[in-house]
Amino acid sequence: MIDFSGLPFPQGSPPAGSCVRLERNADTKLAQLVLDPPHRSLAVFDGPLLRDFDLALSDLERDHGGFTGLIVRGKEPLRFCAGADVEAIFAIETAEQARRLARLGQELFQRIHRLSKGGGGSLFVVTAAGGPVPGGAFELALAGDAIVLADHESTRIGLPEVKLGILPGWGGCQRLPRRAGAVVALDAILTGKLFRAKDALRKGLVDRVTHPEYLDRVARDLALGVERLPKKDHRARQFLVDRNPLVREVVRRRTQATVERTTGGHYPAAFEALDLVLDAARTPLERGLEKEADALARLAISPVAKHLVAIFRASEAQKKLGADEDGGKAQRLRRAAVVGAGVMGAGIASLLAQRGVDVRLSDLARGALDSAFRSHEAAVKKALKRRRVERPDADRAIDRFELSTEPVGFGACDFVIEAIAEKLGAKRAVLGNFAKLIRSDAVIATNTSSLSVDAIAAELDDPSRVVGMHFFNPVDKMPLVEIVRGAKTSDRTVRRVARLALDLGKTPVVVADRPGFVVNRLLGPYLDEALRLFEEGSSPRELDRRARAFGLPMGPFELLDRVGLDIADHAARSLSEAFGERMRASELLAPLLAAGDLGDKTGRGIYVRRGKEKELNPLLLRPPHAPAASELWGPEQLERLILPLLNEAALCLQERVVQSAAELDLAAVFGMGFPPFRGGPLHLIDDRGAHDVIAALERCAAQPTVARRPGGVERFTPAPILRELARTGGRFHTPAARPTT
Repeated sequence: MIDFSGLPFPQGSPPAGSCVRLERNADTKLAQLVLDPPHRSLAVFDGPLLRDFDLALSDLERDHGGFTGLIVRGKEPLRFCAGADVEAIFAIETAEQARRLARLGQELFQRIHRLSKGGGGSLFVVTAAGGPVPGGAFELALAGDAIVLADHESTRIGLPEVKLGILPGWGGCQRLPRRAGAVVALDAILTGKLFRAKDALRKGLVDRVTHPEYLDRVARDLALGVERLPKKDHRARQFLVDRNPLVREVVRRRTQATVERTTGGHYPAAFEALDLVLDAARTPLERGLEKEADALARLAISPVAKHLVAIFRASEAQKKLGADEDGGKAQRLRRAAVVGAGVMGAGIASLLAQRGVDVRLSDLARGALDSAFRSHEAAVKKALKRRRVERPDADRAIDRFELSTEPVGFGACDFVIEAIAEKLGAKRAVLGNFAKLIRSDAVIATNTSSLSVDAIAAELDDPSRVVGMHFFNPVDKMPLVEIVRGAKTSDRTVRRVARLALDLGKTPVVVADRPGFVVNRLLGPYLDEALRLFEEGSSPRELDRRARAFGLPMGPFELLDRVGLDIADHAARSLSEAFGERMRASELLAPLLAAGDLGDKTGRGIYVRRGKEKELNPLLLRPPHAPAASELWGPEQLERLILPLLNEAALCLQERVVQSAAELDLAAVFGMGFPPFRGGPLHLIDDRGAHDVIAALERCAAQPTVARRPGGVERFTPAPILRELARTGGRFHTPAARPTT
């Protein structure tokens, strides 16, 4: 029996034996282990499931004589198991807890292995899986003899643990390289990718793919020997890579360099997994499992893992926004109108069509519509080429994309969103006209990044159905959508738009109708402070480098060019109007704007590109009498960049622009690329401590260049909520309470 003492599993669970069924059929000589916990719609390896898996295995071990096959399956073809319980991972407090949890899972799966033909047992063990098969669910499947996967859109299989700052700790780092080879295993584990069924078959992650309705029959035929899998000859692969020390060392060095370059060295799980996978072929399995458990014990209690798991939990929690009052999914929006065929409008329309929504894109300019359609076709072809969609789905995505220069064909739309220029009068007029064309219960949304939703809705008859739906550019890649709730926006409208965002594969965060919302409000002082540092003699290249070293995907000047200097200037002036001196915008960009040097979209911005090289725009001039070089040293420059952002995050929470610290951190990570391994701005304040952040803000405010400029001291004045936390010893994020065991 499993000893749960000291492990992070809560009290209170279904009756023993209710989560896993052992079914025997003496006539066919076939046994089945069915994962079917009554307390979950989809099995998860929580305490009750692990307990009952142990009980069922003990029963099977006592009596499996005369049986020749074993199938491990879920209660339905597309409901197998969602892997390990993330809440248990989050609640781990000590390395010993983490190691014991790893060894517990390893031993359970080793018992499956010992029953199997491959492990010297008498049963041919087949895993029949479909739907989500991540992490621990895949590791369970790897312990048997064969894996059959349901070929369905919902099926995804892989080992995503590195995305949580840990590694596969129930045998994945040992069994996957033995099954598919070190190179394939490295690609799967280091990227954390979840593969479609046919891609998994092609890479050798599974043995057979079939339609969901045939899954049980195929698994049964394999388990009983009616169907046999072709034998695989791994000798060439083993000779070339797995057991070749020279080649293995080359792979190690190249992969390590790639991981270092792509992660900046901030994610230790990737380096731990690299060594385990490459050494697996020449390490006895039991010794490899011990090393895997030791690595997991180190990683699970690290700040990186805690922060990444917190971000994951926060993103999962946001899925509840798309539920109705009864807990079911909110009413789906099926037909949409998008007004404005610029970059944002075209991107939104394309995403809607690719995700199953009939969309009609409207613009007065036929050329803009044609360009949008070409972009949509290219996006669909790219998805088809990368096997993200099948041909019939790609054809349907093209058919769902309609164009219109006239106000016709919108009567059936239950959703309209405008993505035109940031001008209040124009937005009011456009949405006012479309409100007359669409259904009376349709949702009306604006993609504004800086204007008030209440102001836009002021002249509409029913402001309860008006909401902000702020996408980020590029629409197809940025995971966040800010849902801006106006004073009169109804709960039903928010739920329906949240459901739409989730259907589009986005993470919604509900924000108040305040200037800049969350992401732009955090970016404003950060980007402006970068311009101020340049005025004081800092090098843009050096500031960009330091920001990337901090963990941001690009530096502030690179980001300004990417966003567009005109858009950034408009947002900065909106914030300045709303918040006064604290957000006073630099005038440094005025000459570039006057010259039409708007950033990447014009090829000239802060940087001027010449082929692969880039140099500073000669129009970017420091003020007269500015120093030739900054007197600040590196860490002080970084503090000047990051601290205004942290302070603004505290103010946003204080003003209830979002309702929780978790939502604010999630918005910063998903919307502006704040380093996930740091957990978000408020997690970073918690890690440093409010006292330290206040002292650092006050040091910056005391710098002569800051103190002299209008609004400089105000920007670095600690938010009242920071002083309150320093006084009470509080935190933005309450540490996870350890569950009772």
